[in-house]
Amino acid sequence: MENSIIPSLWFDQNAKEAFDLYCRTFPNSHIESNSPIVVEALLNGVKFIGINGGPMFKPNPSISFMVICESAEEIDRIWNTLSVDGNVLMPLNSYPWSAYYGWVADKYGVNWQLYQGNVSDTNQQAIVPTLMYCGPQQGKCETAVQFYEELFKDFHSNGILRYPEGDYKGEIQHTQFLINGFTLMAMDSGVIQDFTFSEGVSLTILCRDQAEIDYYWNRITQQGQESMCGWCKDEFGVSWQIVPTQIATYLQNPGAGEALMKMKKIIIKDLIG
Repeated sequence: MENSIIPSLWFDQNAKEAFDLYCRTFPNSHIESNSPIVVEALLNGVKFIGINGGPMFKPNPSISFMVICESAEEIDRIWNTLSVDGNVLMPLNSYPWSAYYGWVADKYGVNWQLYQGNVSDTNQQAIVPTLMYCGPQQGKCETAVQFYEELFKDFHSNGILRYPEGDYKGEIQHTQFLINGFTLMAMDSGVIQDFTFSEGVSLTILCRDQAEIDYYWNRITQQGQESMCGWCKDEFGVSWQIVPTQIATYLQNPGAGEALMKMKKIIIKDLIG
């Protein structure tokens, strides 16, 4: 699939090593491009970006990736690869929401939820970014999803399931939605967590032109935060990269890379020179 939104993973200079592992693990996967800064890959049909950013940021469970598998054998095969030197958050077992499921952080810190189900239930998207609102963002999932519905002109909800009882009664246990045709999931944590969203996992929005960059940047940073080189955070702490679709082409222009490093919001004309 051609993602309109691309999950971007931050690595400590080992993005290529990680994506080599992922390409061996998931079917329909290959590396599309590789540079000292960025690796682009297709994982089970979903485009991902790996950033060789250094030790500054690390992925954590606030954004994980739900892998939809249609057999227990497929889950076992993926689990046996990703769990090596990793950290098991929820062991493989039968749970109320799936006959076979487990949650593991791989050795790079990237979190994967392996779920036995049907990809037809996720718009034929086999890997789904899943946002967990926790720590200082606990209980804000519903407000965040409402913001994304207003932000993205192409938004479709596939329903909301709420916690029926306990300390988090009424908060969102699970929701699934499409933005610009790309499936995401979200939830409020069901237990107290000591982490929240970080630049370790960001979501990249590819924009057709400057007007679209301006729209997303202005809306996201209105209550959020500006950062550098097209990075920003929304009011819930989720990191977004707002970049032109032709960014790779623009960066081939003389001086474009140096110009980009001085930018917060990306200005296309200053990259063209």
